[in-house]
Amino acid sequence: MNAQYYGVVSIGTPPQKFTVVFDTGSSNFWVPSAYCISEACRIHEKFKSFLSLSYEHGGQPFSLQYGTGQLLGIAGKETLRISNISIHGQDFGESIFEPGMTFALAHFDGVLGLGYPSLAVGNALPVFDSIIKQRLVEEPVFSFHLNRGDDAEHGGELILGGIDHSLYKGSIHWVPVTVKSYWQIHVNNVKIQGRVALCTHGCEAIVDSGTSLITGPSLQIRRLHAYIGASPTRTGEFVVDCRRLSSLPHISFTIGHREYMLTAKDYIIKETTDDKPLCISGFQALDILTHSGELWILGDVFMSVFYCVFDRGNDRVGFAKNAHRREHY
Repeated sequence: MNAQYYGVVSIGTPPQKFTVVFDTGSSNFWVPSAYCISEACRIHEKFKSFLSLSYEHGGQPFSLQYGTGQLLGIAGKETLRISNISIHGQDFGESIFEPGMTFALAHFDGVLGLGYPSLAVGNALPVFDSIIKQRLVEEPVFSFHLNRGDDAEHGGELILGGIDHSLYKGSIHWVPVTVKSYWQIHVNNVKIQGRVALCTHGCEAIVDSGTSLITGPSLQIRRLHAYIGASPTRTGEFVVDCRRLSSLPHISFTIGHREYMLTAKDYIIKETTDDKPLCISGFQALDILTHSGELWILGDVFMSVFYCVFDRGNDRVGFAKNAHRREHY
């Protein structure tokens, strides 16, 4: 459903393979442990530290707080391979307990956080910081191209250490990171059909590859859903009548005084159940209070329309229009 974007990495010597979400909304790296007791671990790959020659036992317990509960585990260090690079002595966690059904239903085994070090739990050095420190990339930049559409074989591309200029059109526009923990930026306003409707005095947002939808404060999202005529289902999603898609307004985020426009095609997720089309809103209410006010999350629904560049050297995020996106209706 274009809701989970993940890739393969390997840990240990000899290498053990795992699928992980490359998550700009967190900074820790973890995979399930062979000693894990949760239902979620039963159906995922588990790391067997006793089979690896490069494993260093950290012994420190760690816990990560997710929206769905706490994840508990043990810290260690290990050789991590991503594509053609090897990172030595990478801090990582082996999860022993994963709560709830969230991870049980996930198509991925673990999470590889790409946020700032200040967001990491237990003083773990995030993977991209290790990559920079070990001089494994030419520049301290990584870029996401998320694909959304029928071409399920090609989910997109994460480039570590640079930018793939063939994946976007026009030029990249840069905005500074406002708080260095998440990749947090300032949004000037949100427009519906060209008129300022939400975030009227500016707001803060994080660009988060680990969140499927776009989220915002519940009052704002309620107003947005009223504008587009979306109604709630029993499961808490908001749906619109699929016959109305062509008449739905476009919604723009003004960032760095430039407009990033999403059409209904971009922000409506079309699913077919029992041969009936269902059109689900890509906006979700989520209240996240921080020192800098309420946060919006620009998740995969946003990131699949725009090529996103994360620049640690200059603490900024770049956006450009994705190239050759196939229409998915």
